[in-house]
Parts: sequence; structure tokens; C-alpha cells
Amino acid sequence: MTESVEVGRDAEAVSKFVESFAAQLVEAGMQRMAARVFAALLSSDAGVMSSAELSEQLQISPAAVSGAVRYLAQTHMVSREREPGSRRERYRVHGDQWYEALTNREAVIKRWEGALREGVTSLGVDTPAGRRMAETLAFFEFIEGEVSAMMGRWREHRQQLFGD
Repeated sequence: MTESVEVGRDAEAVSKFVESFAAQLVEAGMQRMAARVFAALLSSDAGVMSSAELSEQLQISPAAVSGAVRYLAQTHMVSREREPGSRRERYRVHGDQWYEALTNREAVIKRWEGALREGVTSLGVDTPAGRRMAETLAFFEFIEGEVSAMMGRWREHRQQLFGD
């Protein structure tokens, strides 16, 4: 059974939600097809769908699904898994995908900090460009500390709300 015909669901209402939420994600900077695939996975009860199911529900080509999933997997928003006894893949969204995506952004911020430190050293902290670079570095260091503390609070809050 495909996700688009889940029992007790209004397929049209689900489709409207998927497109509406995807539009919000696109406005925030996500690629359009990736946003649609992510919203479809998020709104499915199982949280897992095959390429064929996504193609059918979203009325897009398997190639579009593949490109979207590649992007989503790179950003740790979905994971790929093999269907048992098959070579076909299915794609899964997890309840903690936002946590994972934000946690992986911390690694990007760390790399930016390293590059900015090099920039400050190369330009000199006393130059206007070096000062801008140092302020940008200080901002990212601040954000990194805040995100780390916030994620700790989130883990506690999630435990209280959902257990495990």
C-alpha cells in the first residue's frame, strides 16, 4: 500500500500540507524537490517510502526523487535503507532529523571558524578586513556555544515529552 492511500487519511488534505510545508522550506532556502520529498516523508505515518511511492504521490520522476534524496541524505534530513530481500532502496525520515541536521551544521561552523581564523591571521586583526573577519569568527564561536547548550536542553525536553 502506498503512503498516498493510507487508511483514514484525506489524500487531498495531505497533498495540500505537503505542498504548503514544502513552500515554506523552499522560502527558507531548501531545494524545491528536496522540500517536497521531505514533506511527503514527514507526513507519512511510517516515515519511510520508496522512490516509486514518492514519485506517485508527488507526481515527479524517479530521477527527481533521486536528486532530492541525495541532497536530503547529505544534509542528514533522511536516511537510505534497503528493502529487506530486495535491491530497492527506501528513504526514511526520523523524529530527530532536525536535531541531526543542526548537529551536522556544527561541523560546518567549525570549518568556517578555521577558515576565518586563517583569514584573521592573513589579513591582520588591526586591518578593517581583519576586524570584520574577527567579528564574524566571534559570532560563529558564540553561535556554536549557544547551539551546543540548546541541543542539551532539547535532549532533556524531548525526553520529558516523548521518552526514550
